[in-house]
Amino acid sequence: MLDLVVRRATLPDGRREMDIACQDGRIVELATRIEAPQGTLEIDAGGRLVTPPFVDSHFHLDSTLSYGRPRVNRSGTLLEGIALWGEFAQTISADDVKARARTLCHWAIARGNLAIRSHVDVSNPELVAVRALLELREELQPYLDLQLVAFPQEGYLRNPAARAALTAALDLGVDVVGGIPHFERTMAEGGRSVTLLCELAAERGLPVDLHCDESDDPLSRHIETLAHATVRLGLQGRVTGSHLTSMHAMDNTYVSKLLRLMQEAQVHAVANPLINITLQGRHDAYPKRRGMTRVKEMMDCGINVSFGHDCVLDPWYALGSHDMLEVAHMGLHVAHMTGVDEMRACFDAVTRNGACTLGLERYGLEAGCHADMVVLQASDTIEALRTHPARLHVIRRGQVIASTPESHATLTLGEQQIEVDFAAPG
Repeated sequence: MLDLVVRRATLPDGRREMDIACQDGRIVELATRIEAPQGTLEIDAGGRLVTPPFVDSHFHLDSTLSYGRPRVNRSGTLLEGIALWGEFAQTISADDVKARARTLCHWAIARGNLAIRSHVDVSNPELVAVRALLELREELQPYLDLQLVAFPQEGYLRNPAARAALTAALDLGVDVVGGIPHFERTMAEGGRSVTLLCELAAERGLPVDLHCDESDDPLSRHIETLAHATVRLGLQGRVTGSHLTSMHAMDNTYVSKLLRLMQEAQVHAVANPLINITLQGRHDAYPKRRGMTRVKEMMDCGINVSFGHDCVLDPWYALGSHDMLEVAHMGLHVAHMTGVDEMRACFDAVTRNGACTLGLERYGLEAGCHADMVVLQASDTIEALRTHPARLHVIRRGQVIASTPESHATLTLGEQQIEVDFAAPG
């Protein structure tokens, strides 16, 4: 007995008029005109785009929705944001963390974002945020895949308490080993932290995701060390370098070597378009550097690149609503990826590429995959990037968990009433 059939769907790969049959939380068939028993729930997509869920590859749930606490970031810089968070993190309660993070996750689900990798600061001695988000992970597990990264915001070696705290967080059940090598006191200490963190991950059989080279300094090259450690320890496919903004300031000769090292190591890369272009380039007069890593070049080299939202209403960013299409929209502009295939690649960066970064199993729109999908008020992926459409239905394991009415504007022009939906003509 089928649980759900989504009819007349357009898929991201261009297939049209497809029916998607779901049973026991899995997709069991994709075809045109699937026969369904009477009583099966049916959703008519009406030719609209049906996509696997959006994936946020890099976020900070512990700090989200805390804008203005303890003060507003007046300079708008990365370092002032870190300082403000350092003050606030020592006073937070588990209830406060969980309430803010839960609200953000509700926003995410409504937007069709059903997987988030969130870095959680382990600098608080009682691991308040870690414990709160572990509880929230279990609470939301039926609706959202939440991965947690043990993140030593003040440095793994720079903060004397970080090593013990990070180990304790992993013992509690945090999923991924994190770090921030460019924030260590010296370049050498940064490289040493990369080595130690990768060795720790190898010992525990865990993935690695480092805030890596979030700097305008072209000599910040910890991604090179990360790629080397990945190969040495046999961690291929399980390691992610997030941000990588120093690459936008590196010369092409060095980058041509670096890209090959990353590709050989099968290192995933995560760019955060909204935040990277906001926080980077602050020391530049004119010309100002763009601030985002080399997304197009990495994709062309065969490196898996995904996008993260990073921040929403926190010490680093005063905006945001956790719309991953907004992230992809900004990313394609900043990366000069406005060709047809390039725009589709940016859509992939917030869907299937993100699933690859997180190592999600049974993700996609094929038989055997989880029955997780989003029906969008758009005709294809490029229109979705252009219009940021309503998520008409968000489906998790074959159950509709969020719905949004279609969005239309009605003009009254004299005697005429005209409906506008912003779809491309023709």
